[in-house]
Amino acid sequence: MTVLCLLETDAGGGAADASMRALAVAGALAASAGEDLAAAWFGPVDAVDRGPLAAAGVARGWAIWPDELSGYAPLAWARALAGLASAGSSGSAAGPPGDGGPVSAVVAAATDHGNEVLAHLGAISGLPMAANCVSAARTGPGECRLVRQRWAGSLLEDAVLETPLALLTVATDAVGDPDAVGDPAAGIGVERYEAELADGDLLVRAAESQQRRSGVSLASARVVVGGGRGVGGPDGFAALEELAGLLGAAVGVSRVVTSEGWRPHRQQVGQTGTKITPELYLACGISGAIQHMAGCQGAKTIVAINTDAGAPIVAKADYAVIGDLHEVIPALVAALRERQA
Repeated sequence: MTVLCLLETDAGGGAADASMRALAVAGALAASAGEDLAAAWFGPVDAVDRGPLAAAGVARGWAIWPDELSGYAPLAWARALAGLASAGSSGSAAGPPGDGGPVSAVVAAATDHGNEVLAHLGAISGLPMAANCVSAARTGPGECRLVRQRWAGSLLEDAVLETPLALLTVATDAVGDPDAVGDPAAGIGVERYEAELADGDLLVRAAESQQRRSGVSLASARVVVGGGRGVGGPDGFAALEELAGLLGAAVGVSRVVTSEGWRPHRQQVGQTGTKITPELYLACGISGAIQHMAGCQGAKTIVAINTDAGAPIVAKADYAVIGDLHEVIPALVAALRERQA
């Protein structure tokens, strides 16, 4: 049996951080039943570094790259994964992933893409999909015990999933990188898989602009500089952009900022935006509503800059600077430039 994990690629190439976290849960699921672990991604064979995959215990990789797929196509991606899982189960010419026999589970990160693709896969296969898992273990044939996040991560649900093919997405703030159980120098065998698509699978396609692809990914950034209503307006983000550039950080925003049209929705941190798991989250002029905190609670360290000492985010932050961000941020930028010089 084989557990198959879908890897998304990030802007700089290679597997996205959220996908590597999903691989950790997929590896634990495979290990719980003595199954093999395989990985699949959409792109050329060399789109993902094989060393970290081998270290995580991946036995085999599949590069899925239909020529007509030039961008993200959720239904087509799901159809390709369904075909790959069926190929493993039927022993067709494509061969079983990882030489481990039938596919028992398909796992992906609980990103916008991962959740959508596996929801389509569930619809295609007629099987249930469990989202936002933090752990999974095989307890019997066709049965998995899961722990998954509910209510934006405010509580954990212990559940049993009974299905011949488990479809799981892994919460992006669930675990760290997968433990090293293999030799990264050994590499893995990677084959190209040509998916057979159905009519209409490519009606919905999305292509990211080069500008968006060239930036630091908010979901996988190690440092995030966030701005809220206290920034004052679109022009107020110039200082935050400068600070983010010095720190190699991504810029995030609260919901009110996107509602006002100051910044695009893709930068929103929160329950209805992106969940982040950085080493450092620098929240500037953000009050800290519960919806926003649901998106940043995975940060290891939160530093709040706010004029209101009673703001909810100040109480939840590891450190707080009570002051005007329009004075604090320029001072911080100046100090960083002086140190770099």
